Amino acid sequence: PALVVLDVGLPDEDGFTLVQRLIADGLKVPVIFLTARDATEEKVHGLTVGGDDYVTKPFSIEELVARIRVVLRRHQPPGAGAAGPLKLADLELDEETHEVLRGGRLVDLTRTEFRLLRYLLINAGRVLSRAQILDHVWDYDFGGDASVLETYISYLRRKVDTSNPQLIHTVRGVGYVMRVPRTSET
Repeated sequence: PALVVLDVGLPDEDGFTLVQRLIADGLKVPVIFLTARDATEEKVHGLTVGGDDYVTKPFSIEELVARIRVVLRRHQPPGAGAAGPLKLADLELDEETHEVLRGGRLVDLTRTEFRLLRYLLINAGRVLSRAQILDHVWDYDFGGDASVLETYISYLRRKVDTSNPQLIHTVRGVGYVMRVPRTSET
């Protein structure tokens, strides 16, 4: 594997102990620990036994993905390029330049639109509930009106889904999915 994301609280063994054993057996990939243990001593211990990062629960998927990218970037061989843009059909989102292209045309997005599109692309093909999207794009403590999501989906569709194939789909009663349409939908 390129990276190990490991919950410290495993049912049969402590994640710290498992990583120490794997490193002794020759594991040479970066490790990110996930845990509810947020004491400084626990974090230091996790990093000391071989962890490259330590993420405490609760966390947003946005934060975890960003940390994974940073750890992978730190462990790239010299001269290796960046992970590259997120792509679906003729849509590209480049996190490093903060640019979005659709059919080669630059699409101007606000910060929130960019975060929403990024989350949909990271989860392309997976139906996301409204609650999941609100939690990850607007963060856990979002207390506003849930209709803000429908508003931003509408903004994105006007900016990104103006040409075929349309990529943002509503799954009635559930949420949204970003994918290339199935042949029966075209």
